[in-house]
Formats: sequence, structure tokens, C-alpha cells
Amino acid sequence: MLSSANHRCRLLLAIVSVAMPLLGTAETRITGATAGAKKGVAKPWAIRWQPAQLVNGAPIVFDVAPPVRLTELSAKWLGHQVWFSYDAASKAWYGIAGVSLETRPGTYALDLIGTTSRATQISFTRKILVRAAKYPSIKVTVAKRFTEPSKAQLERIHQDTTVKQDVFQHTNSDREWTGKFLAPVVAPVSDAFGTRRTFNGKVQSMHQGLDYGVPTGTPISAANAGIVLLAGPLYFEGNCVVLDHGQGLLTLYLHLSEIKVKQGERLAAGQQIGRSGGTGRATGPHLHFALRWQGVYLNPATLPTLKLP
Repeated sequence: MLSSANHRCRLLLAIVSVAMPLLGTAETRITGATAGAKKGVAKPWAIRWQPAQLVNGAPIVFDVAPPVRLTELSAKWLGHQVWFSYDAASKAWYGIAGVSLETRPGTYALDLIGTTSRATQISFTRKILVRAAKYPSIKVTVAKRFTEPSKAQLERIHQDTTVKQDVFQHTNSDREWTGKFLAPVVAPVSDAFGTRRTFNGKVQSMHQGLDYGVPTGTPISAANAGIVLLAGPLYFEGNCVVLDHGQGLLTLYLHLSEIKVKQGERLAAGQQIGRSGGTGRATGPHLHFALRWQGVYLNPATLPTLKLP
């Protein structure tokens, strides 16, 4: 009787182990002994993301509650590293990421890797659907020097490119942001993110930020806490400020008439960084506000709607 019962028990366990992967589209792999989990036994992860429907150009907040206590958590998403920080109140890990404008619709993997208090690793893969977003096209007229620059102006543009490359190569995995992101100014949007622009009927580009139609001299504030990476004039951008919010996330403030911060300065969310203007390649006074994550420009319009601890 005992032998027969053991046989039935082993048979039941075998059936359960085969059936478990069919319960979801995600795959869990546990390496080594983990607190509260037996070796080789899959346990559920809770993963949420904002916004609920992802499209190309969207910033994302991943909210992850792993099955065991972790000391570190990171992920790979669309070829980029995602850094997470732990929130004790919600007992979840939060990471900021995004989907580039060039990403095609489809299903993509979020590969999570966590380290437990016993220095072992667990990993988890979740498939996530990305849909296509539609962006408009417009024609813009600007001064000829911005579409057909002289030799001297080209030299300046090349110098600016080097400056921007140095800034954008900066990597900060630490979290500098605190809580919800803010709009840099309360004003109507005059041009949306992702607009395909044709300048003077010749030069084409994609609008990599959000334009606020504000008059010269309007106070502009930091979208969140961060460190000033750049504060100065550039050819196309005009007077420009770049803030590092950590975890690969930057915000850019362009065409300012006045800059009130310095490189290396730590800013609080809502702190004034300068005043709006029409410097650089601009058709008139406005603020160009951009969001950049891991070298990818994202739609800043949805950033203030994302819930963060």
C-alpha cells in the first residue's frame, strides 16, 4: 500500500510540473536556494507597467514584486539595461524604461534578473505587446542658416555634437528622481512629440520633444530631482539645460532666454532652471521639453501621468 501511494504521489507531482508552464506566458527560472522557495520550483512574479498599453515612443514604469526578497533587481528590455529601486511602502521594485519611435509593433521580452539575500540569482521573462502609434507630419519655415549652414556654422555644429555626445554618454544607474514627474511649465502644447517635420521644404526630421507655447521670460522648472549635466548655448538648441534623473533618464529644456543653474548642481523637483525664449532653431518663443532614456527619445507628455513612489 505504501509503495503504491508513493507511486501515485510521484505521478501527481510529475503531472503538476508539466502543467505549470501552461498557466501563463511568462517563464520563471530559479537558480540555487532562495528564501521561501525550493530549488527548481517556479513561483509567481507580479509585474505591472504604465501605461497599460505600450506604443512606440512611450516612456514606461515597470512595477515588479518578485516571489522572494531581493537585494538587487535589473532587467534587459529592447537591448537596454533597466535599473530598479526598491520601495518599502509598496514592497515592489520600480524601474523606468521606454520604447523607441523606431520600434516596430510586436511582442518583446522583459528579462529580469534578481539577487537574493543569500547571493543567489533568480530570473524571469515576461512577454509584452507593443502597439503602433500614429504621429502627424507638418511643414516648418526657419532661417536659411538652419537648413543651409555656412562653413563656420558647420564647424560650430560639429563642436556642439561633440559636447552632446559627451553628455549623452554619461551613465548613472542610481535613482535621482523622487516621486511623480512634473510638467516644466503649465501652458498649452503647440507641437506634439513624434511630429515628422519638413524644414523649408528640404530638411526632414522627427520632433523629439514637446513644445509649450509660452512667451519669452516664462519661468521653467525641473521636471524632477536631478543633476545638471549641461547648462549653456548650442547652435540648434539655443540656451539649453540637461538634467540627469538617474536610471538612464534625462530631461532637456531648449531655446531658453535665460539659464539659472550651473553644471553639476543638484536640483529639486519644481526648482526653476531658467526662463523660456526663442534661441537656437526656433520659429518663435516657446519651450522645447524632451525626455531621453538610454539614448532613446520618448514622449514627455505622458511622463506626468505615470505613478511613481
